[in-house]
Amino acid sequence: MTSLEQILKLKSQMAESIIGQEDVITKILIGLLTDGNVLLEGLPGLAKTRAVKSLAKNLDCSLSRIQFTPDLLPSDITGTEIYQPQEKDHFVFQQGPIFSNLILADEINRAPAKVQSALLEAMEERQVSVAGKTYKMDPLFMVLATQNPIEQEGTYPLPEAQLDRFIMKVLITYPGNDEELKIMRLVRSEAGAKETKADVIPQKAVFDARAEINKVQVKEPAEKYIVDLISATRYPENFGKDLKRWLNYGASPRGSISIDRCARAVAWLDGRDYVTPDDVRFIIHDVLRHRVILSYEANAEMINADSVIDELLKNVAVA
Repeated sequence: MTSLEQILKLKSQMAESIIGQEDVITKILIGLLTDGNVLLEGLPGLAKTRAVKSLAKNLDCSLSRIQFTPDLLPSDITGTEIYQPQEKDHFVFQQGPIFSNLILADEINRAPAKVQSALLEAMEERQVSVAGKTYKMDPLFMVLATQNPIEQEGTYPLPEAQLDRFIMKVLITYPGNDEELKIMRLVRSEAGAKETKADVIPQKAVFDARAEINKVQVKEPAEKYIVDLISATRYPENFGKDLKRWLNYGASPRGSISIDRCARAVAWLDGRDYVTPDDVRFIIHDVLRHRVILSYEANAEMINADSVIDELLKNVAVA
């Protein structure tokens, strides 16, 4: 079985327990294949946590769930040194839950900034520094954070610098009526049923897929299209009066790098070894919605980031 067939099998297995959220499953897998971190935003009960658990269940990997609360400490995540008098150095590092393959950072915006920042080094550098020593993460490492968009009491909005570390911000919406019916029937069938062992996909399939994605070609017209889209977020006055009013700050170079990586993953999942403008358009909302900073006028007019990105796509032509 090829790596593509294994990843598509993983997607199919996840879809069996996550109904009506095929787009979310695809985006999570793209985050996994691009060695990135994903922020999942949606109302309570829309299967954010279930989606992450389903990925861990069907992939040969470990999962740590960290429930973020206002009283959480950085050492609760990274781990700490424990005094052991019988040891030669007397102090032994006890690993925290961050040392796992998949990290479910549940309701990440409930923890204060110093706790949120404890994730930054692990997310970006794939390592943790404690008491002057550096500890490497496993080769397969991914943070999947969730947050509730409507709760404001007792929450701490993620700073732009941390949001930029997530390769994508994926929005989870309500399922349709037909999907809702299937969800009820699925949960009803799961009640009291024996849990069967899933046919897990090995980690090697992910690493092989990443190697193949690195070989996917991005021709100059597609490259220029990506750069032009990012440039339009920085210099909106060149692309229409509305964009100029709505945008305060554009995306950093991480934006163009992330679009490039994700578009290659989209092409690979579609069985192609080249990127098309449609691949860029498929992923651009998830890559940019947390990277553009809107103006006061945009917020006053109830214009969200997705609407701004739609306007970008209308005004930026394919080379």
